[in-house]
Amino acid sequence: MPKPEVLLSGLAFGEGPRWRDDRLWFSDMHQDRVQTVDLAGNVETIVEVPQRPSGLGWLPDGRLLVVSMVDRKLLRLDDDGLTEVADLTPHASWHCNDMVVDARGRAYVGNFGWDIETSQAPVATSLVPVAPDGETQVVARDLIFPNGTVITPDGKTMILAETFAARLSAFDIHDDGTLSARRDWATLEGCFPDGICLDEEGAVWLACPVSGQVVRVREGGEVADRIPVETLAFACMLGGPQRRHLFICTSKHSASAECRAEHTARIEVVEVDAPGAGLP
Repeated sequence: MPKPEVLLSGLAFGEGPRWRDDRLWFSDMHQDRVQTVDLAGNVETIVEVPQRPSGLGWLPDGRLLVVSMVDRKLLRLDDDGLTEVADLTPHASWHCNDMVVDARGRAYVGNFGWDIETSQAPVATSLVPVAPDGETQVVARDLIFPNGTVITPDGKTMILAETFAARLSAFDIHDDGTLSARRDWATLEGCFPDGICLDEEGAVWLACPVSGQVVRVREGGEVADRIPVETLAFACMLGGPQRRHLFICTSKHSASAECRAEHTARIEVVEVDAPGAGLP
């Protein structure tokens, strides 16, 4: 596998990469803004999000949705600025995190569960879909740091990274947005999956921060490919003209103070064989 090339440097901390309209969209979480970059390296700031942006997605009408982490809200970018869609505080026991938005505009939002900077003991939490009108419900409980999430092309299966459980979990998706039939999709020895994306062959690329690599995993846990990075990998997304460009959000640090001070985060890119599939 070729070595990833640096597409963009000087970020505080890149998260939530998504490919849309010939650009990679991402949250520079510790600089409080959503940005885009194209394959030529041209950068645009889309919106400032004061309480740390994370997960990104779009409604069917094309409006951008953004997870605001610290105040635990889902926001929508309208013509006149950001609008609150839902306050997730009743369901989120700590900062909100990544999300996936389905074809109907339901935004499935995860959260940390506990203050990971001050406590070592994991606290199980829930996954909450937000309807376009702001209605919320809990569809999965007892998750250990629900993080990167994908939906298969048929819209019937969700695969979710439970970072501190070192596993990918899968669920059946029903028409009303509820989930059932929870099962282990893959258990990951020595890897704590962060951001993930799905390819056309049904394999999942996942960022594994502790080992400084992105890993391609098949259902059941078989590791099909590994791509090392120089620092730490926190998220990945398949995009580009044929969805064969694997974009990787990397950083030297994960702590907010160091990220804000040093700006060592980058977006790297490498071409892979199997194109992206499903959502996001």
